Amino acid sequence: MNSQKTKIDKSSIQKSIAQYCKILRLPQVTDSFEEEALKASKTKLSYQEYLYTLLQHQVLVRTDNSINARIKKARFPFIKTLEEFDYSFQPKMDEKLLRELGNLNFLDKAQNLLFIGPPGVGKTHLAIAMGMKAAQAQKRVLFYTAENLVEELVAAEVSGKLNSFLDVMGRIDLLIIDELGYLKMTRPAAELFFKLIAKRYELGSVIVTGNKTFEHWGEIFADEVVAAAILDRLLHHSFPFFIQGKSYRMKNITGD
Repeated sequence: MNSQKTKIDKSSIQKSIAQYCKILRLPQVTDSFEEEALKASKTKLSYQEYLYTLLQHQVLVRTDNSINARIKKARFPFIKTLEEFDYSFQPKMDEKLLRELGNLNFLDKAQNLLFIGPPGVGKTHLAIAMGMKAAQAQKRVLFYTAENLVEELVAAEVSGKLNSFLDVMGRIDLLIIDELGYLKMTRPAAELFFKLIAKRYELGSVIVTGNKTFEHWGEIFADEVVAAAILDRLLHHSFPFFIQGKSYRMKNITGD
């Protein structure tokens, strides 16, 4: 009789634990608490060690989910990592500095990274790789092509939501602007772009990739004064990289 009562009580406790985990939104604990209890019994873990193991599993799963969500929200066009960048193909790149920047200290100081060079040399790869590092560190990241960013700025202004849009963009930890210079901007669009850069100045980091050296940015923004003002803010706290190596795309085509 006592044995039957014990079994009923144990079953009731298991159901209650599962229900409490559901209320507290701890699905990983729900899935693993019985298995971990058996392991704890066999290895003679203390109550604290058993609880630690359960909560650790839950935190790891939740962290992974959070990181995946941040990567998705960043809107990367594809995934690249710093570790897979081929320095042997771009031997003039400062590998040591890039790896140090991968520690993300530049985000704490609101410093900017600028990758300038011809098509195919790895600029977007490096920008996304830094963005991935930031997302994995639970930072808020957004990736835009320069064209898409300008389109959203113009749309926000037309709808009367420019200030709101700039406020949101000002709270992003890392803003990545890809392919600056491939298309020229109108003067009004360039002024909106300046407002965005000014909003983030000394508050949040920006990564820019582009195909034109700085002396040609007046052509991009259709105005030398606006271009100088944008450059002034981007370069004040920055790490500029000028990449002049061969194209990775041509390497893949030619097999070199």
